[in-house]
Amino acid sequence: MTPILSNAVSGLQVQGKRLAASAHNVATATVVAPSDASEQLAGPVVVDPVSAAGGGVRGQTRFLTPAYVPAHDSDHPQADADGTVRRSNVSLEEEAVRQIEAQRAYEASVKVLQVGDAMLGALLDRSS
Repeated sequence: MTPILSNAVSGLQVQGKRLAASAHNVATATVVAPSDASEQLAGPVVVDPVSAAGGGVRGQTRFLTPAYVPAHDSDHPQADADGTVRRSNVSLEEEAVRQIEAQRAYEASVKVLQVGDAMLGALLDRSS
């Protein structure tokens, strides 16, 4: 595979991973963690594109910190004596932006793949 095509494919893979991470965050946006739970229990994640050695990109997953934020909900069964619970630190607005960014980057990678394929086809046509 040519470097152009492998770079485009790695971009597609990373953007797919970013969309999956964002979908996870949206699905767990209403999670309330017990006060004694691990900080990373079902916490939100972000995938950062990182340049890979030899070209292309790879996705590096990291937990958002803090994973949970205090919120007042005295009616919740997991609320403490003050009526405070630990809610997932997910902003649906930020997730919508992340999904749009990943979609646009995915579309750009598809375009690079199409152009690379056309260039390779033109080169093969000339050499035959």
